[in-house]
Amino acid sequence: MKLRDSPSACPSLWRSLPCPPAELRLDLVLSSGQTFRWWESSPGAWTGVLGGRVWTLRQDPDRLWYTVYGEEEDGRPAEAAKPDGAETDQILRDYFQLDVGLPALYCAWGAADPLFRKVADDFPGVRVLRQDPVECLLSFICTSNNHISRITAMIERLCQAFGRRLCRLDARPFHAFPSLSALAGADAEARLRALGFGYRAKFVSGSARAIVEGLGAEGLRRLRAAPYAEARRVLCALPGVGAKVADCVCLMALDKAEAVPVDTHVWRIARQRYGAVLGGRSLTPRAHQEIGHLLRRPPQGPGASRQPGSGVGGPRPGQLWGRAPLGTPQEGQSPRISGWGGITAPAPSLGCAGVWAAACPPPTVCLREAAALGSEAGGGNQGCVQPPPGQSRAEPSSVGLLPLLQAIK
Repeated sequence: MKLRDSPSACPSLWRSLPCPPAELRLDLVLSSGQTFRWWESSPGAWTGVLGGRVWTLRQDPDRLWYTVYGEEEDGRPAEAAKPDGAETDQILRDYFQLDVGLPALYCAWGAADPLFRKVADDFPGVRVLRQDPVECLLSFICTSNNHISRITAMIERLCQAFGRRLCRLDARPFHAFPSLSALAGADAEARLRALGFGYRAKFVSGSARAIVEGLGAEGLRRLRAAPYAEARRVLCALPGVGAKVADCVCLMALDKAEAVPVDTHVWRIARQRYGAVLGGRSLTPRAHQEIGHLLRRPPQGPGASRQPGSGVGGPRPGQLWGRAPLGTPQEGQSPRISGWGGITAPAPSLGCAGVWAAACPPPTVCLREAAALGSEAGGGNQGCVQPPPGQSRAEPSSVGLLPLLQAIK
């Protein structure tokens, strides 16, 4: 099948959603290291796999355009497929969290943090994805001591070896992300080692097996409704999942806006740019916890620095967010979203942790720290799980902006 790189190619097979660049910039978001399944198939066009389908996306000044390709049957080439409008529109809205109005959040974050205010205008439309929990978890297990281009190649080999073939576009095959059962097989670890996964092979196959034998894929998805601390604890019990990867998955796939993925880059940023005073010279578990608490609290007053446990922080007049100790619901806050992501006043239902994933904008900008951070953390959500009636997800937090603030210089 031939790749369709613009709506002018078979217009009847394209649909669009209203979505200006201030709400979404495909070039910044899809290359940020949140996800590893998209590539720029032609200038301005992005092709990848989402929800077991192959898509091409592109933008104009007012709209997000997309086309979906049919799946092969018994090895026969796929036929052109006209998108089912209501279903595919909703998939993209969920994936990009388009129910969250980003410009208003940019304004609020800019008012709260002068570092963000200085760079935000140059990087509009950076938002966190909402990804499938299984794909997000197994992908980020592969990010340990790695970088984005290598992770992308590894995930591609993983999908080709274990995933269902979806279609071929201009001689390039596309595969679905593998099922848990495929990666939990007896020979999976050996096959992954042969594919160049090294020590990560044991963790990918081991975590897949643990989920199959334990809570299952649906149980992993149900962690979206669990408190952040509980979801994090469950994830950290899986092979190869430490605090950072667990926080990445919580943020990017489990609706935990209060999660703060911390690595050495964030550790250095917290010290150098936010005035954190931390004991020791390395990223210890205690430092990880302190930095997380620190970055959940916006500074209070001109020139205020953030000190772990110092009490510096809390809402300013007019801010959209407040903070409370973990596990302490605030007024108007859903009990299942207790703690740092809570809000002190009524607000729209928001499922985004901000623009955490400004991790790897175009190569014209030097973003080594951000790209390294983005290779192991992002933000996210995919799927169509909505909060119970009368409840809302956690308010986006200012921590979502850290890479954008600190790595763009």
